[in-house]
Amino acid sequence: MITYDKFFIDGRWVTPVGRATLDVFHSADGTLMGRIPEGATDDVQAAVAAALNARDRWAATPPAERAVYLRRIAAGLKARTDALAQVITGETGMPIKLARAIQVGGPVYHWNQYAELAETFEFEAHVGNSLVVREPVGVVAAITPWNYPLNQITLKVAPALAAGCTVVLKPSEVAPFNAFILAEVIAEAGLPPGVFNLVTGLGPVVGEALARHPNVDMVSFTGSTRAGKRVSEVASQTVKRVALELGGKSASVVLDDADLAAAVKGTLNACYLNSGQTCSAHTRMLVPASRYEEVKALAKEAVARFTLGDPREETTRLGPLASAAQRERVQTYIRKGLAEGAELIAGGDAVPAGFEAGFFVQPTVLGRVAPDATVAQEEIFGPVLSIITYQDEADAVRIANDSIYGLGGGVWSGDEARAVRVARQIRTGQVDINGGEFNVRAPFGGFKQSGHGRENGVYGFEEFLEYKSLQFKAAKS
Repeated sequence: MITYDKFFIDGRWVTPVGRATLDVFHSADGTLMGRIPEGATDDVQAAVAAALNARDRWAATPPAERAVYLRRIAAGLKARTDALAQVITGETGMPIKLARAIQVGGPVYHWNQYAELAETFEFEAHVGNSLVVREPVGVVAAITPWNYPLNQITLKVAPALAAGCTVVLKPSEVAPFNAFILAEVIAEAGLPPGVFNLVTGLGPVVGEALARHPNVDMVSFTGSTRAGKRVSEVASQTVKRVALELGGKSASVVLDDADLAAAVKGTLNACYLNSGQTCSAHTRMLVPASRYEEVKALAKEAVARFTLGDPREETTRLGPLASAAQRERVQTYIRKGLAEGAELIAGGDAVPAGFEAGFFVQPTVLGRVAPDATVAQEEIFGPVLSIITYQDEADAVRIANDSIYGLGGGVWSGDEARAVRVARQIRTGQVDINGGEFNVRAPFGGFKQSGHGRENGVYGFEEFLEYKSLQFKAAKS
């Protein structure tokens, strides 16, 4: 069993104020995986004080020197690839082969990328008689989710440190062990005390204490839209900067001239990655009403290839969900979808045979889903695809935009120019054209209630910088 009983504050492992703990369960079999401390407000106070004390010294550290630390951290994480992949597989349910590549390989890449950006970014520019400078925002509270735990931690902590900010991290209590390993790596890298601090606990206690704290200059939050609204509400009392990466209900729009087989296969891949526990998952597939039966047959055939398995096995393609609560949530939505008139094409709410232990759900496809149905409007966060029919292109765009969310999406067409034209009409942060690959340097973030602010690349880096302009007397002519 994995046990951590201390927080990382001010460069040291320190004993929490209280004695309460939180249990973490293995996604594959439901057994107790380990235990972490449950933080309190006083723990947050200590962590923020350490970050505040280190703020000015770290901001004054030359960017090239900051980059050296980031590269050390990247190397330390890479050296622990296998251990991290095993832990994250247990925490989230992602199959080990994918966890190694995505959940660990991605963060290693990003730590190196932000080291490079720290060295190459132009922090100053002359504009007329002004010198415009970019300065670190200050103390950052990073509150992160459980679905891509180390990756989402990295996309906040790495650019914040590269920009010259100090950080207090509160990872998800569902998937926290990877954060402790990161703290160990950071300690080994020799990062100055107080620059990075780790406190675990529950959102309403630790998360809100961070969002409320007057010495926290920015909160970067990834999670549900409901929780994001609460973070914004609490943070508004001190008028701090808030970046939010929230929920999604992304539409994959299959136009009438698309390669249907490729579109169905690609949409299912985008829906079922990480067992559907992806905020930008393509969970609505919009298809021409006249071609529904063709799509239905293709979907039924394609979903059969997504066989469930123990995520610790190298050959597993689809693993369990992260928790019992998440499994119950997904099963409830499937039942709701059928009760509201959807056609069951594949899967269902029953526990899959042979997978009674762990948090498994059948990969499910629901057909003839009404655009205003619950499963078409609310984020499920599981392997559930809703097929919705439309009458014409304008109707498809209308349905795609009929959502409080706007995070991701896709358009499939035999005419790329047509696909781009449709994509430009969809109010969402990213659109994949005919299955275009995810670009880790492109901005990631949403419209509407999917949040505000961007992650990835230089766009994520700039989130942690403030503008300052210095005005000089203009030279006399």
